Amino acid sequence: MRALVEDSEQWQGERRRRILARLFDDGCRDLETKGLCQVCADVTAMTGAGIMLMSGEVPRGSICTTNKVSAFIEQLQYELGEGPCVDAYFQDWPVLEPDLAHPANRRWPAFTGQALGVGVRAVFGFPLQVGAVRLGALNLYCDHPGPLLDDQHADALVMADIAAQAVLVLQAKAPLGKLATELEAGSNFQYVVHQAAGMVAVQLAVSVGQALVRLKAYAFGNERPLTEVAEDVVTRRLRFDTLSGEMDLEP
Repeated sequence: MRALVEDSEQWQGERRRRILARLFDDGCRDLETKGLCQVCADVTAMTGAGIMLMSGEVPRGSICTTNKVSAFIEQLQYELGEGPCVDAYFQDWPVLEPDLAHPANRRWPAFTGQALGVGVRAVFGFPLQVGAVRLGALNLYCDHPGPLLDDQHADALVMADIAAQAVLVLQAKAPLGKLATELEAGSNFQYVVHQAAGMVAVQLAVSVGQALVRLKAYAFGNERPLTEVAEDVVTRRLRFDTLSGEMDLEP
């Protein structure tokens, strides 16, 4: 048994060294997030990749994506609160969907149709975690259906671990309470949404997480972009009634 463990550790170490060599050979000597995301996709032979950060029950947004489709599906997960990244983060386990059009278990009713519409055929989410600290999730997508091969799955696990540690290293340089400049440079953090969620939380006397759910539900139900709804809240054109829970546009 000890020999098997040692062989496994050696195998993982070699895989990590190979991925790190690829990461730095691709010009990421300063852990630039765009390059980090591209290596995630290249190493696992996926069509695209994105890295989403989360805090508690609240998604913060993506720190990087590789192309327009990966940016779109990251945005979908942020706005809808469902998808492989969200599940991987909360379940603390890889979430694998090799055939989005014909899944064995239908689990993302709002996400699936829109993702298929932009050419996504398979999606895979891997949690970002260092010790007991959960940071978010790595999202991988492919433009054709099919499961991850064993090597792809193993590379994705190591890649997610490297990405999580990279986030911690970058954030360690930032002032207390501020996001690191390197993380923010290629990010899609929608500050107006978080500001609006804080306002709604006060109006409804609920947590920020619950307020964000209410905002998303309103945006989805009225077929409006989440950022547009958030801007209405921040500019006080839209408020949430603490008694009825109904929302009204002010003239």
